[in-house]
Amino acid sequence: MEMRLDDKVAIVTGAGGGFGVAYSRALAESGARVVLADVNLEAATSAAKDLEGEGHDCIAVGADVASEESAAEMAAAAIDRFGGIDILVNNAGLMSEIPFGQPLSELSIDFWDKVMRINLTGPLICIQAVLPSMKERGSGKIINQTSGGAFGPAGVYGVSKLGLVSLTVSMARELAPFKINVNAIAPGFVTTEAGLRSTPDGFDQVVQQMVPLKGFGETDDVTGALLYLASSASDWVTGQTLNVDGGWVMRI
Repeated sequence: MEMRLDDKVAIVTGAGGGFGVAYSRALAESGARVVLADVNLEAATSAAKDLEGEGHDCIAVGADVASEESAAEMAAAAIDRFGGIDILVNNAGLMSEIPFGQPLSELSIDFWDKVMRINLTGPLICIQAVLPSMKERGSGKIINQTSGGAFGPAGVYGVSKLGLVSLTVSMARELAPFKINVNAIAPGFVTTEAGLRSTPDGFDQVVQQMVPLKGFGETDDVTGALLYLASSASDWVTGQTLNVDGGWVMRI
């Protein structure tokens, strides 16, 4: 079965850099019309212009996933331009601002709330924003970007991403009657600017030892999982978290 997305409409949050750019490109190259949403509208616009220059149909919108009003405007922009929404990629997240190895016992509650608002509440806000269109169309694909860090001690970031795994399961059960699939991708160590900015010296050697397939991956190593979960190839898959991490996280 082909993983084509011709005439599908996809929203990618956090589309201004890193995974968001790679995901937007993969969706567009598979035939989707893409809404690149980011709190940094300039970055989203630059990424959208690159895709438009290659003949893809896309738009950029400014979107703060932690704001219900902003998420509603994002969904409305997709509907106004493309007529509806078929795919939501909840990629936006807060990582680079979190100090590496920050103990939870020393974390300010204000910062805890900020991380949770973006990494966990934000995906729920965006799901709620797109649901009316998906229900009207009679189907939908929601893909949440969690992390391999959800399955080990990774501080506030790991807690927020494990919460997103649980949200994925709960929403998958709730939305199954509407033929809306909800799944998650848990990348491992990938060389995005956000993922490497705050790591200590020598961390790359540690990763070499931790990852059976050795070393860091690239964003393009994860896009195949995205296309699978966004396409009809995964119509009988829901509530799952797919680890794409070179074998870092293995569970029996």
